[in-house]
Order: sequence, then structure tokens, then C-alpha cells
Amino acid sequence: MATATFSRLVPLTAVAAALVIAGCGGAAAPKPAHPAALTPGPFAWVRPAEVPANWKVGQLPSRKAELAYPPQWRAITTDPGTFSAALLGANGAIRGYLNATPQSGAETLANWAKFRPAHNGEEGDRSVVREASATGLPFRSATGSCVMDHYTTTSARYREIACIVRGARATTVVVAAAQPGDWARLRPQLERSITSFAS
Repeated sequence: MATATFSRLVPLTAVAAALVIAGCGGAAAPKPAHPAALTPGPFAWVRPAEVPANWKVGQLPSRKAELAYPPQWRAITTDPGTFSAALLGANGAIRGYLNATPQSGAETLANWAKFRPAHNGEEGDRSVVREASATGLPFRSATGSCVMDHYTTTSARYREIACIVRGARATTVVVAAAQPGDWARLRPQLERSITSFAS
């Protein structure tokens, strides 16, 4: 699948926003989640699902993870080694954002609830508020931990669902975000992308 050059799609402020809301990774291999750790709460919707028939599927360059995205969205280029897709507004601003990033830092399934909001703050996001978190969540041939939070970047406000997923092939961070005004409309698509994620 051809990946559009991000700098041709959106202004520099949108590029910066995409890089800020992109997922991050971790070197330490996480320990398996114990069934007792299952605390779905607001994440009860996380159940393995097939990719919708009309959706597109992007892969990490490593071929170790696949991220599905709606047909109206387009693949964009952000950090090397990652895959991203976005729903762009008329002015080129990112209204919805999906990203898969290989694990490359200190995050684990066990520490994700604290790690992700702290990482957002380290990346320059302001007013980071964690809304909910859960561990031991089922993915397609995988298990994961998820956080829902909101924050302000240098150019926009976003609400996100960010998960770290340990699968048979790799451990990957997957992020699904939208601007607050688009959240209610895009949330079903964001959730479906996460539940059909494969790593």
C-alpha cells in the first residue's frame, strides 16, 4: 500500500501534533498478565474483532503488527518504524489519528497506566489527565493494557486511547486519538481499530 508523504498532506503544526501523539515503545519484555489483573471497567468493549470488510490495513515496516483504519482515513508518514493513519480536516488539521509503534522504552503491561500519561508530559503535552486504565485485556492472539487520557499539544487538544499489546510476534503500542469535538463521532471507529489490532 502506498504511504502518502505526511509533509505534503498537512501543515507543520499538524506534523508536530502527529509526532507528539504517536505511541512510544520499551526494551524490557513485559511479564505475562495474570488473569487476576483483569480490570476492564470502561474498557469492557475491548474484545478481539475481525477487521471490517471495507477497511484498509497498514503494517509496521517490521511486518510484526497490523493496524486497520476506515476507508475515509489515509496513511501518513510520521516516525520511522511506525505506521500511522489520520482523518484530516478541510484545513489539513488532524481530526482523528491512529498509530502503531514498536516497543522501545521502559513501558510494560504492568506500568502502562502510569507510564503513558507520564510519557505524554515528557513529550511536551500539557494538562495531561488520565481518565481510565485497565490491564489483562484480550486482543487478537495477544493481551494488553490500555489507558484513556486527554491533553493539549502545541497545536490542539486530543483525547486518546493508548494500549500496549503483547502478541506472538511483538509488543506494540497502539494509539487512537481524536480532537474533543470529534470524539463522540469517531470513537466507534477508534475502538474498532483497537479491537482488530494484531501483533
